[in-house]
Amino acid sequence: MTLILAIETSCDETAAAVIQDGHLIRSNVVASQIEIHRAYGGVFPEIASRQHVFDIVPVVEAALADAEVNWADLQALAVTRGPGLAGSLLVGVNTAKAIAWARGLPIVGVNHLEGHLYSNWLDEGGKINPDAILRPSLAELDAAGEAFPLLVLVVSGGHTELIIMRGHGQYERLGATLDDAAGEAFDKVARLIGLGYPGGPAVQKAAEGGDPKRFDFPRGLTNYANQPEHRYNFSFSGLKTAVLRQVRELNPEGGGELPVADLAASFQTAVVDVLIAKTARAASALGVKRICICGGVAANKALREAAQTRLPVPASIPPFFLCTDNAAMIGAAAHHRLLTQGASGLDFDVEPGLTLEMLA
Repeated sequence: MTLILAIETSCDETAAAVIQDGHLIRSNVVASQIEIHRAYGGVFPEIASRQHVFDIVPVVEAALADAEVNWADLQALAVTRGPGLAGSLLVGVNTAKAIAWARGLPIVGVNHLEGHLYSNWLDEGGKINPDAILRPSLAELDAAGEAFPLLVLVVSGGHTELIIMRGHGQYERLGATLDDAAGEAFDKVARLIGLGYPGGPAVQKAAEGGDPKRFDFPRGLTNYANQPEHRYNFSFSGLKTAVLRQVRELNPEGGGELPVADLAASFQTAVVDVLIAKTARAASALGVKRICICGGVAANKALREAAQTRLPVPASIPPFFLCTDNAAMIGAAAHHRLLTQGASGLDFDVEPGLTLEMLA
């Protein structure tokens, strides 16, 4: 049995978890800062890093207590090294390094995006009742030799990427957003139509009572006959601008009422159409066995429903609580990193712009 204590502080959640054998969640503690940043309409980096300093020790202690383990039971430490906010990353990395040094434990610096991917490897154990759309988990499929090649759609506030995964630690990026990530677009459109922060849940809730066909918003880079190099890339800036123009047309003077539900539903449908169309095209062209959808936007109900009915191969989607930032996914990724690449050592630094790279 291998137990890893994982720490995640890439943005505005302070999280720690204990993961057993790379897939079993023994504990998963998250201290959210949403209420702190709501007044700013987004994450305020300096405030986020200071709050991590306050929260990190209690969160780590709670993770150990919930897992019913002590320091002597652990075999390794894991921590997010990037991408993310530099100040936030430093709190987690320095804390994890201090623990690793003091306890004589190996440490693994984990790519945050790789963590999101491995959220699909996690099982709840006896403590958590997941609501994942599709089972079995990728851990079960992997054990049976049926997981790879795997197409990954990472869709979050800062990232929208398509990645082909041919094995553990083997990644090739097929395409990415050229401007706004899908999650950024949700946040910006939410502000445009008068909804709160975070934008994803607010737009989803408003869209439930709206007409998704009322406004014909553009689907960026879906017609690329003259630009084949963009067949797997994304663009949501034009969609955001189209919503802005529609708002100004409907309410040129400002201060009036907008058809918020219809705007939200039409915008959400456009985003989902693009994500599903690009993913389906890549899956068919590459002959993958399965699709993995992960990241904060993977919690969107419309996207989850479309993934069930409009993709050519089965899709794995984490339960809602594992879509947003958490440390359990970092522990799962670290387990496989230890097996394939070994420990990181204590000399690694944070890398705010870290990307997934193809590994030999």
